[in-house]
Amino acid sequence: MEELAEKKKIQAVAFDMDGLLLNTEDLYEEVTKELLTRRGRTFKDPVRKRMIGLPAPKAYQVLIESELLEETWQELHEETEKIFEGILETRLRCLQGVEQTLCAIQSKGLPRCVATSSTRNFALKALDLVGVLDKLDFVVTAEEVARGKPHPDIYQEAARRMGVQTEKMLVLEDSENGTKAGVTAGAYVISVPNRHTQEGNFHGAKWIAKSLLDDQIQSLLL
Repeated sequence: MEELAEKKKIQAVAFDMDGLLLNTEDLYEEVTKELLTRRGRTFKDPVRKRMIGLPAPKAYQVLIESELLEETWQELHEETEKIFEGILETRLRCLQGVEQTLCAIQSKGLPRCVATSSTRNFALKALDLVGVLDKLDFVVTAEEVARGKPHPDIYQEAARRMGVQTEKMLVLEDSENGTKAGVTAGAYVISVPNRHTQEGNFHGAKWIAKSLLDDQIQSLLL
C-alpha cells in the first residue's frame, strides 16, 4: 500500500544532468585537468569534489581560490568550452538507463525536465547531441534562478513550470549539492551517485540507487 501511495504521489520528474543523464562529469574532470596543466598545476581531488554540483561561477571560484589563478571565472569558462568543443561530439554519451527511464516517463504522461548547474548554452547543446533534448518539456539552469544548488531555488522553479507541488515531484540527482537542493525544496529525491560523487552525504534522499535502472526508481514509473 505504501508503494502504491508513493506512485500516486509522483506527478512530475526533474533530472539533474551532469553525472546522471550524461557522462559530462568524466569529461569535466578531463577538461579541467587540461586547463590546469596549461598553468603548471594539477587538479586535486578535494578541489574536484568541492566543485561538483555547483553553478559555474561558484565552481570556477573554488578553482581560482584553490590554485591562486589570475583569470576570472568567465575567462576560465570560455577556455573550458573551447577545450570541450574538441571532445563533445565524439566522447559525450548518455549514462545507463537514461533511454529506458525517459520512455517510462513518457508512457506515463508525466511532465519532465532537466534542472542543471551547467550553463544554458552548454546544457542545450549537450542534451541535443545525445538526442535527449526533444524528450524533455524544458531545461532550467542555475542562470535562471536567484541561487544555485545546494539551494532549493532550481527545483522550486522546475516544479512551478511543471505545474506541480514540489512534494509531488521526483528529483533524480547524483551529487550531494543537488540532493540537498531537492530535499530542501521538499521534493521526493532519489540519489544516484557515480564514482565522482559516491562519497557524498545524501541525507534526506528517499533511496540511494546504483543507476537509473534501479528497481526503486522504475517501480515509481510503472
